[in-house]
Amino acid sequence: MTQIPTGIENRGLNWGWLTILLSIVTLVLAGITIGFELTDTVVGIYIFKPLTTATIIIIALIALQPPTFQYKWMILFGLGFSLIGDILLMLPWDLFLFGLIAFLVAQIFYTIGFSSVRGLYTSVIGAIPFVIFGLIMGFFLWPNLGEMRIPAIVYLVVILVMGWQAFGQWQQTGERRALLAFVGALLFIVSDSLLAINRFATPLELSRLLVLGTYYPAQWLISLSTGSEHP
Repeated sequence: MTQIPTGIENRGLNWGWLTILLSIVTLVLAGITIGFELTDTVVGIYIFKPLTTATIIIIALIALQPPTFQYKWMILFGLGFSLIGDILLMLPWDLFLFGLIAFLVAQIFYTIGFSSVRGLYTSVIGAIPFVIFGLIMGFFLWPNLGEMRIPAIVYLVVILVMGWQAFGQWQQTGERRALLAFVGALLFIVSDSLLAINRFATPLELSRLLVLGTYYPAQWLISLSTGSEHP
């Protein structure tokens, strides 16, 4: 006789379906937000941009069986500061530096979370691609950064360390959810790199589409990594 799932199994099943539903909602909200960004619809941006990130936060909040207790809360704190960064960057005043600081804190929380599973990843070989990318980006952006040189370079270093530790978590565990975190970290690096290039180097056509089109999947994947492969 087929047993009806109960207890943790049933909660896991419910979590899985709820996560799928919230992921679909996130996709729709992200698409609406990007549409409002492309048409400069201010009211729509003010409503849907934070709402999209808030939905991603809920996905992490309801996750079952995280790899460590610390991991889940570090990711949640990181998402929370990302939400603050989203709000700061969408306001009509030039709060770019404050938004940068908010996302810097988010990257630090993500790094702590990624390294909480199997400890700090120290492979020099694993760091090489991130170092090379950082040198290329730094060389390309440096002449145009002006007074933002120090904050921008510090942020670049921190986000690349975050990506390195995400890669390390995947290498050390081989878990599917760790792979999601790593891909999310890479997309975050791509998104912020595009943002920096557009702001400091050369304007990119459809920059908002490119930046947000990588940013939301990045946050979504990192959020999904808080749950077990078998909830």
